[in-house]
Amino acid sequence: MKELFRSTDPTVMAFASALLQGEDIDCFQMDVNMSILEGGIGIFPRRMMVRTQDYDRAARVMRDNGIALGAYS
Repeated sequence: MKELFRSTDPTVMAFASALLQGEDIDCFQMDVNMSILEGGIGIFPRRMMVRTQDYDRAARVMRDNGIALGAYS
């Protein structure tokens, strides 16, 4: 697995997941349960992970849809 991007915005994560699933790219959100530690205020970013062999294709899908890679949006 390779990290595609990080975000504290759950709507960006949901949109990215939908885009990737639409392109048949498996993805996994990590750090989703960190809200227990932070009290639900959204300060810890979640990581969007994809398989290493899918990374280039997934990165292209994100760029084509205006999602910045490597950013904490």
